[in-house]
Amino acid sequence: MRVLGISAFYHDSAAALLVDGKPVAAAQEERFTRKKHDPGFPENAIRYCLDEGGIDLDDVDHIAFFEKPLLKFERLLETYLANAPAGYRSFKMALPVWIKEKLFQKVGMVKSLTPLSRSGKGIEEKLLFAEHHQSHAASAFFPSPFEEAVVLTLDGVGEWATTSVAIGRGSTLETVREIHWPHSIGLLYSAFTYYTGFKVNSGEYKVMGLAPYGVPKYADRILNTLMDLKEDGSFWLDQKYFNYATGLTMTSRAFDDVFGGPPRKSETPLTQREMDLAASVQAVTEEVMLRITRDLAKTYGISNLCMAGGVALNCVANGKILRDGHFKRIWVQPAAGDAGGALGAAYAAHSIHAKKPRVATNGALDGMHGAYLGPAYTQADIEQRLKKAGAKFKTYDDAGLLERTVDALEAGHAVGWFQGRMEFGPRALGARSILGDPRNPEMQRNLNLKIKYRESFRPFAPSVLAEDVSNYFDLDSESPYMLLVADVVEGRRRSMTEDETKLFGIDKLNVPRSDIPAVTHVDYSARVQTVHKETNPRYHALISAFKARTGCPVVVNTSFNVRGEPIVGTPEDAFRCFMGCEMETLVVGNCVLDKSEQDPSLRVDYKDKFELD
Repeated sequence: MRVLGISAFYHDSAAALLVDGKPVAAAQEERFTRKKHDPGFPENAIRYCLDEGGIDLDDVDHIAFFEKPLLKFERLLETYLANAPAGYRSFKMALPVWIKEKLFQKVGMVKSLTPLSRSGKGIEEKLLFAEHHQSHAASAFFPSPFEEAVVLTLDGVGEWATTSVAIGRGSTLETVREIHWPHSIGLLYSAFTYYTGFKVNSGEYKVMGLAPYGVPKYADRILNTLMDLKEDGSFWLDQKYFNYATGLTMTSRAFDDVFGGPPRKSETPLTQREMDLAASVQAVTEEVMLRITRDLAKTYGISNLCMAGGVALNCVANGKILRDGHFKRIWVQPAAGDAGGALGAAYAAHSIHAKKPRVATNGALDGMHGAYLGPAYTQADIEQRLKKAGAKFKTYDDAGLLERTVDALEAGHAVGWFQGRMEFGPRALGARSILGDPRNPEMQRNLNLKIKYRESFRPFAPSVLAEDVSNYFDLDSESPYMLLVADVVEGRRRSMTEDETKLFGIDKLNVPRSDIPAVTHVDYSARVQTVHKETNPRYHALISAFKARTGCPVVVNTSFNVRGEPIVGTPEDAFRCFMGCEMETLVVGNCVLDKSEQDPSLRVDYKDKFELD
């Protein structure tokens, strides 16, 4: 059975292909169009998935969309009717878009899909529509390594649900609890993302990264004024402080009054106030998630937890849930946001609609194949593409390639690393990554300011050999998708001087805190990726070679892109990014490029062109 899953028309459009219950291909549309968070119909991603499967649309049994547009439209109408005449301006803007495009998505999708079919027939009969949270839950449970699990989905909003709980057993998935719009922990977090001057649906990572610089001094104010949080984690948000239901902003003037002023304007200097606000909403989010998961463990008596939805990308909260110990094991879908809905819709069609048996992982970490589900390029194709782009490179055998790359890392270079199949989801996992030496105290700052062109406070993740993780981090389980935060072990930490302990805010940034300072955040935490030989043998071999040379089984890993651009998808994208920042070395397949040897006329000026995000 072949199932094509599609998510589209909000943000992070994507496509995924499932064959007999196994993911064969999955990719976000942004990687092809180069439009970050591209919401459009994912034609390129669909073509890739079909090509990777060696089929066209006539060979597909079902085409599954990740949500139900009519239910979303029902929520839109009921919300505006309940609040009328407030929200008329927003309603006037939203309704034409729905009438023209979103309300008749089935017709539009058939039209867009027809060119991908040999016959051009039968497409409408193949279309299925899952509910938004059902797609998220399916993406979390069915590829997980668990036969039985509690499945928690938290995001902004689907059709009506903002938080939902399902129980997965074998090939079944049953929803047992929901919290409905407009009460949303995802939108609470986005409200603070907006209020602290960052872009909603992309700046939430920044709020999470900024939180350790602050003190959660506003947490009680959030809990006592903005929301009513119950012991079981259910919650209610007082809508007079928010404007997202019917307005054009996330927060209201009443929100401004509670927190002492208007929202920070984008790109203005960050103050201690923004850091404290970030710390506060992070603390509240963690408290909500801990209360929910504790109650779920107590109520259902199941030892495994699966998670999906945009809030499940909050790896700090995920790490605290794991350490809380109420669930023995946690598995988070690596594409937990809306892109992963494409894969979840395909799983829902396979297991829930068609009632086909679930595929066992057979000893693998899970059913996601390390999330390496995107396009790959042969060595011959890489060389041809690089030559056409004007790149100058040297080609090495496998052993020589690893030695040359370790040389560059040891020399303090930022190394672009483009290998194998592209990752599915927002994290670079050693296929489309920029790497560095974690022992270098300047690496974190240099990567942010000279390579990524982003705020200096943003932390970087460590990729560590799975067999060595407990020697460096307080983590005794696998974390292949960089979705768990753990502390650096005591033995690796550096003692702080009395003056250093008195520092506040961004002043904390330049104080080395461990013997791997480039990946140690100001609170001694790190967003850990465990690297497994079974899923990415070349990346594992590189880190092993770095360990053999330096004694350190860890490298810095950040996504291969500059601010405002999607992660690179092709060798040409990689070369362009390389020529647009101060990266010194690029490794694509078995080709190594040195910046000093490139034609200066091919330089790309990114600094003034990136989209503010």
